[in-house]
Amino acid sequence: MSFLQADIPVLFCDEALLVIYKPAGLSTLPDGYDPSLPHIRALLESQYGRLWIVHRLDKETSGVLCLARSADAHRSLNTQFEQRLVSKIYHALVAGTPVWQEKTVDLPLRINADRRHRTVVDPQNGLLASTSFTVLERLGSYSLLQAIPATGRTHQIRAHLAALGLVIVGDRLYARKSPAREAGGEPVSQLPTDAFIDQVGSMLLQALSLEITHPIIRQRIKFTAPYTDKMIAILQQLRSQY
Repeated sequence: MSFLQADIPVLFCDEALLVIYKPAGLSTLPDGYDPSLPHIRALLESQYGRLWIVHRLDKETSGVLCLARSADAHRSLNTQFEQRLVSKIYHALVAGTPVWQEKTVDLPLRINADRRHRTVVDPQNGLLASTSFTVLERLGSYSLLQAIPATGRTHQIRAHLAALGLVIVGDRLYARKSPAREAGGEPVSQLPTDAFIDQVGSMLLQALSLEITHPIIRQRIKFTAPYTDKMIAILQQLRSQY
């Protein structure tokens, strides 16, 4: 998939910050295996000057991404992320129907844990990770979830959902081929096996909003991204059926 600068909508820009809507399929940083592939910084620096990466979104994830436009702004934002002073909200459409309405997952994660570079739960060697989930809507064999991560581990939401026996629609990396059990041994429902998931293409995980303290004016500011057209269409399709 090829990307142009015009494919990256700008949500906010001033002398300190550049906040964009990252499309699914575009990397935040250079690809470790193929540095020639397009990535956010390479596409935007020609117009906005030097940019500092503050946080990352998975290549397959769409939504709000914040970049710093100065070293001072970068230091301020890094401190906020390190001290967990940033509020992040994600929405995901998952295959499966959890028995709970709200659930906080506190399971240590070890990144890059296998040959497919997945993140896995590892109580002995994993890093502290916490994600709070809420079911927003139940749509037959699917559920629309809100995820609020308190930490920022690679693939955290995807790995915690996998531990609960749930898979994000379109996420082939963490998809299970057999029924799973929730962390702690609780069984979960059989995942749907129809062709719907295979038709989706990109993963339906969206970084919906990001709230930070502005590095210069020191006021809280929140950025929100609308659902992708694909997410809207699929939700409308499911709502018409259930």
